[in-house]
Amino acid sequence: MNLKEARVLLTGASGGIGQALVEGLCAGGAKLLLVGRQVDALSALVKRYPGQVSVVQADLRLREGRDAVEAAVGRLGGVNCLVNAAGVSQFAMLERQDEEAIADLLALNVTATMQLTRRMLPWLRKAPEALVVNVGSTFGSIGYPGFTAYCASKFAIRGFSEALRRELADSRVKVLYVAPRATRTAMNAAPVVAMNDELKVAMDPPREVAAQIVRAIARGREELYLGWPEKIFVKLNGLWPRLVDQALRKQLPTIQRFARHDLPKESA
Repeated sequence: MNLKEARVLLTGASGGIGQALVEGLCAGGAKLLLVGRQVDALSALVKRYPGQVSVVQADLRLREGRDAVEAAVGRLGGVNCLVNAAGVSQFAMLERQDEEAIADLLALNVTATMQLTRRMLPWLRKAPEALVVNVGSTFGSIGYPGFTAYCASKFAIRGFSEALRRELADSRVKVLYVAPRATRTAMNAAPVVAMNDELKVAMDPPREVAAQIVRAIARGREELYLGWPEKIFVKLNGLWPRLVDQALRKQLPTIQRFARHDLPKESA
């Protein structure tokens, strides 16, 4: 996709990866419509990129919020790229997680993503070239202790992306699934960062992740998995999951220790 011709609807723009995506896409000449619940958090981006960035205030979990987004897209004359980057995570063992928090996580990460994509497809089909970008995670391929609900949501997004790509195979709408590894954003709060440091799990800067996503959009890729050895672990987990079971079993006491911290939800 030629970024100078891209009209992008971007969710999750206030998060670390989202803000970096705004920078990268605008640098390439794209025009963006950003979706957020707190417009004030996005106002700086509007001022920084006048004429390239606009904002619509909406809670994507609600029908009314999706109505507002669709109306804003209509006023702009449509979009040819949808980037689903909004998401929330919670680090805790499942039995300690709140029922409402689990429901909220799935509502935003999965249901809202699918519902917004469904609404945008008629607009995307009108374009000569169009793209849906779903930001998943390495945890969409590897179930990891302490992130059970988050993993379930990203497994769902990976399956959704695969099925949608095949469903749209005879159309001009393409689907890109992106799976970053751990990233240094607010979504990974202090105990997660400390755990990753102790386990020697690498964490990428959000600008590096966003730069690779922007390149994948420009090159028309269908899948993008980030990080070594995480790419190998994804393949290994698919072929020999019991080996990964054994490796994670050794990490479990450390994960349990850090997961005892009571953490608020962090969203992107």
